[in-house]
Amino acid sequence: EERLVESGGDTVQAGGSLTLSCAASGFPFDDYAIAWFRQAPGKERQGVSCISSNGGSTYSIDAIKGRFTVFRNDATDTAYLRIDDLNTEDTADYYCAAGWGYCLGRDSWSREWTYWGQGTQVTVSS
Repeated sequence: EERLVESGGDTVQAGGSLTLSCAASGFPFDDYAIAWFRQAPGKERQGVSCISSNGGSTYSIDAIKGRFTVFRNDATDTAYLRIDDLNTEDTADYYCAAGWGYCLGRDSWSREWTYWGQGTQVTVSS
């Protein structure tokens, strides 16, 4: 069975850091791009960062560049999203998704994402 399981969400103070994990199983992780999305309360889901298959290229939206780092460990079938200098606008449920191949820059969010995790909650207090 194909699965993605996120973890690492927490309640943190503004200015802090978190690293979210996305553990994959049941499919050839190396061949899949991983994207991170978030959905804040009352808002639409937003794509934030993407990393291509086989440790390839990354893409992040301008609004979070410099604070979000996406990386992966193909040896452990796990992808990560590190968030630095958290602010209250980062409060959201964070989801990872897997799709074969590569990120597509700003078109990454509209491509097909085959597998989705259940999400992990990040709350930032001021």
